Amino acid sequence: MLKYLLIVSGGGLGALARYLVGTTIMARFGGRFPVGTFVINVSGSFLIGLLMTLFTGNLRSDPAWRMFLVVGCLGGYTTFSSFEWELLASVREGGYWIAFLNALGSLVFGFLAVWLGTRAASLG
Repeated sequence: MLKYLLIVSGGGLGALARYLVGTTIMARFGGRFPVGTFVINVSGSFLIGLLMTLFTGNLRSDPAWRMFLVVGCLGGYTTFSSFEWELLASVREGGYWIAFLNALGSLVFGFLAVWLGTRAASLG
């Protein structure tokens, strides 16, 4: 039960951070390019690389911290960081084609899915 509470509380904080960071950046540097989302995705990728390396390497901490910080906070902040971590894991394991297909497939099928979602919503 504690694991779920850690994930929920971390997810709420991560979502709030995403909103605050994104709106602050867009208010300051807004334009056509979604710089707020870009910064969130890149910073989330950095943070998951840092935290997962610490948690799986030299800093053997309580697994609850991973649930709260990585699954909860970063999961609420951006799922892009998980995507990037999985790409890196594939490359480290020699799965270059898996990483390439995952990246390309996520981009193409993700775009197709969002387009289909908008089409489905406009039918009614």
